[in-house]
Amino acid sequence: MSILMLVSLALVGCSSSSSSSDEGSTGDEKVIKFMHLWPEGSSNAQFSIVKNIISDYEKENEGIKIETEILSPDQYREKLKILASSNELPDIGMTWSDGFIKPYVEGDMLAPLDDVVEGNLKDAFIPGVKESYAVDGKTYGLPLELNISYVFYNKEIFEKYNLEVPQTFSEYKNVVKTLADNGVVPATVGAKDGWPASFWFMYMADRIGGSTILTDVIQGKAKMDDPSIVKAAEEVQNLVDMGGFVKGASALSNEDAKGYFMNEQAAMFLTATWELPNYTTSPDVTQEFKDKIGYFKFPTYEGGKGTDINSYVGGPGVGLFVAKDSKVQDEAKDFVGYLVEKWGEKSVTEAGVIPATKVDTSSLDLAPMYIDILKDLSEASNVTTYFDTQSSPAVSELHHNLVTALFGKQVTPEEFVKQHVDELAKEE
Repeated sequence: MSILMLVSLALVGCSSSSSSSDEGSTGDEKVIKFMHLWPEGSSNAQFSIVKNIISDYEKENEGIKIETEILSPDQYREKLKILASSNELPDIGMTWSDGFIKPYVEGDMLAPLDDVVEGNLKDAFIPGVKESYAVDGKTYGLPLELNISYVFYNKEIFEKYNLEVPQTFSEYKNVVKTLADNGVVPATVGAKDGWPASFWFMYMADRIGGSTILTDVIQGKAKMDDPSIVKAAEEVQNLVDMGGFVKGASALSNEDAKGYFMNEQAAMFLTATWELPNYTTSPDVTQEFKDKIGYFKFPTYEGGKGTDINSYVGGPGVGLFVAKDSKVQDEAKDFVGYLVEKWGEKSVTEAGVIPATKVDTSSLDLAPMYIDILKDLSEASNVTTYFDTQSSPAVSELHHNLVTALFGKQVTPEEFVKQHVDELAKEE
């Protein structure tokens, strides 16, 4: 895993809004349109960092104005598809890696960014992360984040019912049963948009079928109807049947579901490290709540092939692209390089997220949970990139719909895998 090989060294010792930090522009200004997915309400730390970086850049570069359009992640995905279909991408936008970015590159919509990397960013990235945004040897996106996924839990609720952190799936089901029997929502999940609920499926597939099983499916080395993947889907529905999730999960967005955990109405929340600010640094969250939150690695599965609890579902988070048809491409590239450079340390100290760039954390005052997670990353045996990120957009969209149906018991595990097989066969 090239992402992980040097990570230890690298880390050592629905509403949209538009804004600009400069009102009253003149005709001489060059305007860069920047669309991102960190709204002030739900991603305040990231929103504030970006806003401040924009303000600093505009002060240092007279005559440049950056206009932002900000949407929630799910709204963002939809709008990006619409803009791409009409060839109206913003000058700068956000993208995911691997299968997500590839069709935009093949559609000749994105500008190569190797010239930006060769500037001040030559040795900036954690090895292996930037490569996830490359197509045919050229870099089309500059990553901002590296994420891994955990089960975050409310320690106070666990203590109340004498529960211990589960190491195996059997132990996990006992935790679920105890909580459900006592009228407590065991875990919250927003299955409406598919991807948050897919975390459960992906981890079950990893633990039952082994850490490479879903990547093997994408690469044609395995089939989606492999018995271990069918079993993973079955176990997800077993948890649904046990009352393991918040009621009506398939009608809840990720933000809706997150509210149950933040308001202490659910004991657990399986999500990625982009949520770390809410448990460590965010000024909008009380210290009393932060002190109650712990995390654990997804349990292993008795008899499964994925026996290493240090194998994670995760991978690169969002990155930045520059539109090939941008009329201010040079200026957009310059700002993208600036943002990535400034994002590194600010994202650690001000947001508590894990950046895709190397940061020397030895002299920084960091929350204990953040330090523990950096240690986990350095010891990780594997990080499997999210299945929907590895997939083509068509497979990813189908996957999201099917995971929603799986949680809603509207599809059987066998139908779930068969529809994936059929869609993947179209791409062979």
